[in-house]
Order: sequence, then structure tokens, then C-alpha cells
Amino acid sequence: MKETLQDLLTTEGHWLLPVFLIVLATAASAALLRRGLTLLGERLARTHTPWDDAALAAADKPLLALAWVLGLNAAASFVATRTDAGVLAYASPLRELLLIVILAWFLLRFVNAGEERLLHPAGVHHPIDLTTTRAVAKVLRISILITATLILLQKLGYSVSGVLAFGGIGGIAVGFAAKDLLANFFGGLMIFLDRPFSIGDWIRSPDRELEGTVEYIGWRLTRIQTAELRPLYVPNSTFASIAVENVSRMTHRRLNHAIRLRLEDWRRLPRLVERLRGMLATHPDLDPEQAQMASFTEFGESALEIKLHAFTRTTDWAAFQHIREDVFLRALALIAEEGAEVAVPTRTVHVESALPPEQRAAAPRHPPAPH
Repeated sequence: MKETLQDLLTTEGHWLLPVFLIVLATAASAALLRRGLTLLGERLARTHTPWDDAALAAADKPLLALAWVLGLNAAASFVATRTDAGVLAYASPLRELLLIVILAWFLLRFVNAGEERLLHPAGVHHPIDLTTTRAVAKVLRISILITATLILLQKLGYSVSGVLAFGGIGGIAVGFAAKDLLANFFGGLMIFLDRPFSIGDWIRSPDRELEGTVEYIGWRLTRIQTAELRPLYVPNSTFASIAVENVSRMTHRRLNHAIRLRLEDWRRLPRLVERLRGMLATHPDLDPEQAQMASFTEFGESALEIKLHAFTRTTDWAAFQHIREDVFLRALALIAEEGAEVAVPTRTVHVESALPPEQRAAAPRHPPAPH
């Protein structure tokens, strides 16, 4: 039996059994590696840092692929020493290419896993800016892909310097042909660097009909959800030529309205204005450290105008509406307590007759009845 097995292993052409054993050992190693990664993941899940979990999640499939690449390469090398197959001469270069691909795959997965954990509320102790995180992740992914591509081209025998020179010449032509696309790209880059707004901010522009919540910032366009729940896609180059107001970054909301009283209520103005000032100063939802005003500002044709000006403590739109409503109701109550009334737009017209006074007195008050 021993002699038969030895003959099978050493006789020329009988190399299938060693190759089978190498592949079997590779499969067993991959299974053990998968089990070890599972146990390691359970252990790392109890730690507080997100980076070890991200590294393990990124290395899971690339490590298994690496085990198979090394095992199959060993089998191919064994076959190459016992056969004259010319195709097996490409085993070593192919192994190097696959190792580069696996490394790039691991780095891309690590960037994705790190981005996911940084954006997860339970993944970090301090809040991370969503826009910055996604921008950095995009830059890293692009860098990894470009670097891996250049290394692969170098391994395949292409001159990287020639590729870069061709890319520079071609970039000029592409720049002229796709200037709008490049303008959007650099517009997105400026958004990531200057950060006039972030994902989740409510923005609007006085120059364009543009208002809504920022949902996505890409390299070419930005998606905004309008108040009507309609997605609005804005090219990034647009933000380089318009003014943008970031409503989400305001610290207060302004209450600025006028109350119009009747002309005959002018005697009640001093006391009423004083009480309105006290109401604004003591209102629990208004910020007394900001400018407040209740003043008689205009003597109109048919009304006396009192200006109310204050800032709320909150920036929430719904809460601001309730606060403004409460201020209006309190102001109306004070007006009623002082015996004044809100003015209604009126106009009195005096018509003078063109007849002399003696003829006007003799003129009939009603036109004669028709015959």
C-alpha cells in the first residue's frame, strides 16, 4: 500500500492527488479563518472603539479571498514544476495582480465601514458632521481606485508616466468638452470646503426660487427636499453664483409686526404702549437679551400704527407660530383692557355741489318721477 501511494506521488503525470490535497487544505484553512473571524468579531463587539469593528468587517471577505489566492497559487506552482504547460507561467503575475486587487478591495471596504460607523448614532460619542464625513470618504475612495489602477497598469507593463502624460493632454480636451461638469465638480468641492450648509439643513436663496431641506450633496449636484415634499436637484455650480441663506443655523426667530389702532384712540397710546413693552419683556418665550420694541411709529391716514419687534428663544418653525399667536392674543387683550380698538380701513368722502347755496336749498332732494 505504501509503495502504491509513493508511486502515485512520484510518477510523472500523477500529480492530481497533491493538487487535490492542497486545494483541500486551502478550503479547510478558509473555513478555520472564517470561524476565527466570527469569534474575533464577537470579542471586538464588546469594545467601545468603532475602528476595530470596521477593520474586521472590511477584512472578512478579502482575507478569505487571499487564502484562496495563496492556496490556488501553491497548487499552480506545484503543477508548473511537473508539467510543461506554458499557461502556468502567468500564475505568478496573476497572483500579484490579485493581491493588489484584494488590498484595494480591503481599503475600500474599510472606508465604507468606517463611514457607516461614524454616521451611526451609537458608533461615536460625539456627533460627526455628515457632510464632512461623506466628503472625506468619497475622496479616499477615489484616491484608492486611482492608485490601484496605476499600480495595475504598471504591473501589466504600461508606463505610468506615459499614462499620466496622456491623461494631462486628454484632460485639456475633456475640460473644454465638459466644462459644465467640471464647474459642478469644483462647486461641490467648494461646498465641502466652505460648508455653507450641511445635510439636514434648511436653506433658501433670495436670488432663486430655492428653498428646502438638503438631503444629499454629491460631486455634481445637490438634492433638496422642498416644502411640498418634491425633490429638487440643483447643480453645484449654481451655489457659486447665488446667495444662500442657511435657516437651520439661525439662533433666533424674529417677530416683527404692526398693530393699527383707530385715530380716536390716541389718548390711550402712552399707557397701551407701556403695557405692550412690559408684555414683551416678561414673555417666557421671548429672549430679553435681544432687541425688543413696542413703539408708536406712524400716524397714518386712518390708523395709528404700533410696531412690535422681538426675538424668540427657539428657532423651530412650529413653536415660533405658537409663540407669535400667543403674543398677538396678549396684545389684543391689552388693547381691549385699555378701551381701544383695532382700526379697520375706512375712508370718508365729502361731495360738494357745484350749485350756489340759494339754489342748493331750493333744489329738490329727490329727482322728479318720470311721466
